[in-house]
Amino acid sequence: MENTKKRIFAVGSLGPVLALIVLIVVVTALNPSFMTTDNLLNLLRQVSINALIAFGMSFVILTGGIDLSVGSTLALSGALTAGIIASGISPLIAMCLGMLLGAFLGMINGILVAKGNLAPFIATLATMTIYRGATLVFTDGNPITGIGDSFIFQFVGKGYLFGVPVPIIIMVICFLLLYILLHKTAFGKKTYAVGGNIHAAKIAGVKTNKVQIIIYTISGFMASIAGIILTSRLNSAQPTAGVSYEMDAIAAVVLGGTSLSGGKGRLFGTLIGALIIGTINNGLNLLGVSSFYQQIVKGLVIIIAVLLDRRQNK
Repeated sequence: MENTKKRIFAVGSLGPVLALIVLIVVVTALNPSFMTTDNLLNLLRQVSINALIAFGMSFVILTGGIDLSVGSTLALSGALTAGIIASGISPLIAMCLGMLLGAFLGMINGILVAKGNLAPFIATLATMTIYRGATLVFTDGNPITGIGDSFIFQFVGKGYLFGVPVPIIIMVICFLLLYILLHKTAFGKKTYAVGGNIHAAKIAGVKTNKVQIIIYTISGFMASIAGIILTSRLNSAQPTAGVSYEMDAIAAVVLGGTSLSGGKGRLFGTLIGALIIGTINNGLNLLGVSSFYQQIVKGLVIIIAVLLDRRQNK
């Protein structure tokens, strides 16, 4: 019986990979330019933003939570970084402060959920609005420009290392570190325990409040990294940056096989989910499909993924 369950799980975990392969074959057949090196590197560079956010979102959803504030966190962290650089302070210091801000904003979410006993949806919906408002106040509703041409800052979003865009390298490094944290450490096991049954986890001695706070802090931190990369790529901080990014991140996590009820999922699946979302966007762009229709397609993909998740849980 146990072996049968393992085989079923193994087949299920291959679902996202098979879906990605089929999607790539279909898009390539419709437009052969999809498989060119330049387009694939461009695709991965675009995917890196969503993937970084989705990695943090995976931890949150694995605990049965949700983080709707990641887009606003991205915007505020990017705006702070740009504002500090524009004021003449070292870009390295500015980026560190931007990441610290993202971690702090995530920690606030964790405290509201763990200590305030607020539902994650309500808590992060509120902070999403607050953080977005704070971004508009900080930027006065206008883009922050005049960031300059600092090599370090430009390198983060536009640079290449051994012919590979730096955002892709950052994505891979973050994936490996978070993969080890989630799948190879005691903290990762506690994360699954909280998502599986938070009451049983408490009885077992897991400090659930601490775990939740750390997890939301990770989510905010990853969103801030994405915000800094995006600000570097645009060479400006837009007050509306990150709008609806939380939806793409959640879609990537769910498409990757992570259960919205918590306790089940793999970080590798999230990476595949982000690649699926990115391939859909890139493929539709190559085919000349309007961005309006792209939103409809992504919405349908999310519905299908959630229905499959519910069916698997049954």
